[in-house]
Amino acid sequence: MKEFVLKPKIYFNEGSMEFLKAIDGACAFIISDSVMEKLGYLQKTIDYLNETGIKSVVFTDVRPDPDVQVIAQGMKRYLETHADTIVALGGGSVIDAAKGILYSLWQFRKAAGEEFKKPLFIAIPSTSGTGSEVTNFAVITAEGEKVCIVDERIAPDIAILDATCIQHVPQSVIADTGIDALVHAIEAYVSTAATDCTDALAEKAVQLIFANLSNLYKDVTDSCARERIQNASCIAGMAFTNANLGINHSLAHALGATFHISHGRSNALLLSAVIEYNANLNSHTSRYVAEKYAKLAAILQLPARTFREGTINFMQAIKDLKKSLGIPNGIRELGIDKSQFENELTTMVELALHDRCTPTNPRQSSREDMIGIYQKSF
Repeated sequence: MKEFVLKPKIYFNEGSMEFLKAIDGACAFIISDSVMEKLGYLQKTIDYLNETGIKSVVFTDVRPDPDVQVIAQGMKRYLETHADTIVALGGGSVIDAAKGILYSLWQFRKAAGEEFKKPLFIAIPSTSGTGSEVTNFAVITAEGEKVCIVDERIAPDIAILDATCIQHVPQSVIADTGIDALVHAIEAYVSTAATDCTDALAEKAVQLIFANLSNLYKDVTDSCARERIQNASCIAGMAFTNANLGINHSLAHALGATFHISHGRSNALLLSAVIEYNANLNSHTSRYVAEKYAKLAAILQLPARTFREGTINFMQAIKDLKKSLGIPNGIRELGIDKSQFENELTTMVELALHDRCTPTNPRQSSREDMIGIYQKSF
């Protein structure tokens, strides 16, 4: 038996942050970072909440790839506020930090034998890639390793997609987060837990990303492209929170943690090799995965008369997209020493094998398979 869950209520398009003026409550705990503070979005959030009589307490100590120390600091600060609302304003790291704080609060109350009344959780993303505003996933760094938390309690109740929040995003972040969203959609599409519902979302997300990501990369003032990519990221998030992901993310989590590469770029560097591995075109076994890749090619109006032709053309389209976004062809182009990379392979593979995303990959992967993907991506 499979299920499909859509939890968050979503408000979108420019100006949707004004929905904050309709929130009921007494105190909001706003989790953000210094970037959103400098750009003025934090003050705008405070002002909107103030209009409806809600006071705000701010926590802006979130750093990229939040670790358990940040979570502990945030939880301690929250416990001092008695807030009935949590607002996460920022990129994937901020929203993941908010989820980590919520998860830790629940565990803390549970250990004390107390009931945990979840505060209203509102997520306002400032990047378009993670889809974290609609998922029950969070990635937290613990002792240098990225740990994936999956729990329905950490899913936001409300997501606000205001495209003005991403108009100051640097080109490199647009590229990395955009490809991250694409990987979410592709992996959800070929996941062993995929359904007709998640397929429909994944197909639309892929279509929107290919049609708009390059335009947004070239011109962040393109409001239409901003809205479309933000919507695509959210749609892909809805797909993978129901279908899970695969080894592209498992391997990326380990690679990013080991060599301090952003999550989106890690995914981008591994994507071609993972698709080639999952498609398994040289095998006479099941063609199911290759046929799904070919279907995505057909949706993009690429030649796909056979599953092989479609898969190859889909891979080429991804290669062309990455090139248009200035993404390197291989890991070595980041200046990583080959011998150092080889020395870390065993450790990275062990991390990937135990990652929460691995079980739903369409091919069951061995250590040797994963090492081969890393080496091919280097």
